[in-house]
Amino acid sequence: MRELRRIGKRIAISVDNDLWLVLHLMIAGRLHWRKPEAKLGGRQMLAAFDFPKGSLVLTEAGARRRASLHVFRGEEDLLSVDPGGIDVFSADLESFRATLTVENRTLKRALTDPRLLSGIGNAYSDEILHAAQLSPISLTHKLKPDEWVRLYAATRHTLELWMDRLKAEAKLAFPEKVTAFRKGMAVHGRYGEACPRCGEKVQRIRYADNETNYCAKCQTGGKVLADRSMSRLLGSDWPRTLDELEALKRR
Repeated sequence: MRELRRIGKRIAISVDNDLWLVLHLMIAGRLHWRKPEAKLGGRQMLAAFDFPKGSLVLTEAGARRRASLHVFRGEEDLLSVDPGGIDVFSADLESFRATLTVENRTLKRALTDPRLLSGIGNAYSDEILHAAQLSPISLTHKLKPDEWVRLYAATRHTLELWMDRLKAEAKLAFPEKVTAFRKGMAVHGRYGEACPRCGEKVQRIRYADNETNYCAKCQTGGKVLADRSMSRLLGSDWPRTLDELEALKRR
């Protein structure tokens, strides 16, 4: 291996002959460190990369087989898979705001769009918005100057916080159990649990294979955001506030 690089959510490994191996783990892809010359067996083991002191094994447990491995030759071909999102640590407040206001998007969609920001997924966008005390459905064109300052600071701080934590964990042992749900997160994956800031229960919006977690008291002024499937079922009975939600649960 000559070089290791991150391109958005992809891992790029440089080897001989100007070749790049590019991995995208998606949701169920995982990397494992095994003894040298590890043997592949079973449907989950997709590839092994042999190094002098061990083998890096790529597996995928998901039925949908979304993880990918591509081979590129040269820098130009490698950059063809870069979605183009900016690195928030290389951007100042003005360029951050300019990028997120190219279109009028909800903050959740803007933060997770790889064409806008590099490498921020579902989990960390929830954590960023909770830290900034902003609603996931707030529109970028309607944010006030002080809210942009909070969002920019929260984005950088949240990513720095979790990079430091994960690097510290990786120094102790190879990170076998990679997951988007981590102990210490404020809201992501904590539906129904207490918000660490105010104590109210964490809420969620579910869609497809993902969900958005947020605190109504801290982020939406006490308003419970409509969950597509549940609001369609309940119609006009959908609770609009935390008090209404609790009353509905007691029926």
